[in-house]
Amino acid sequence: MTNAKILAACRTNWEYRGIDEASMREMLEELSAHLEDAQAAGRTGQDVVGRDVRAFAAAWARARAPLPRRMLRTASLGCYVIGCVLLFLYLTQWTTSLDVTPGQLAFWAVLGTATVAWELRRGSLGMRRSWALAFATALPAAFLTDWLAGDRVLFDLPLWAAPLLLLPGLPYAVADARAKKRGRP
Repeated sequence: MTNAKILAACRTNWEYRGIDEASMREMLEELSAHLEDAQAAGRTGQDVVGRDVRAFAAAWARARAPLPRRMLRTASLGCYVIGCVLLFLYLTQWTTSLDVTPGQLAFWAVLGTATVAWELRRGSLGMRRSWALAFATALPAAFLTDWLAGDRVLFDLPLWAAPLLLLPGLPYAVADARAKKRGRP
């Protein structure tokens, strides 16, 4: 396996596990330096990473971003996404208060839980298959809840709830945007 393939396999694994862009670039630079040193010494890339490149990358990712840190990041970004959606709803309905029904509450609870659970397993929060899967489970839950509980209003959600939900994920979103911007030429 060539050094380029090792680096590509590690990058893919780290993206899958949700390592942020800046850390990933740093890890790739460090691994690249080790691989070049090994090559200069007459050794192969597999002498550095071992036979299983995926296991090597996974171990390094776990050491770099353990589960509690990934859980905090994913939950914070989940709140950020919910805050963005709520802000969009306030703006489109031109209101300062939203009525929350049991079906809506079930929809958002199932959507958030399914997305966070899937993304924790996967490692990052992105708009891919997980959102479609979460939506496909949340929609029937909302219809079933509406059918069972009715469409009465449980509570009113004030406008200040959206910015409050945006706050925990804002540092992560800004850091990710800056890292992606720096990574591009």
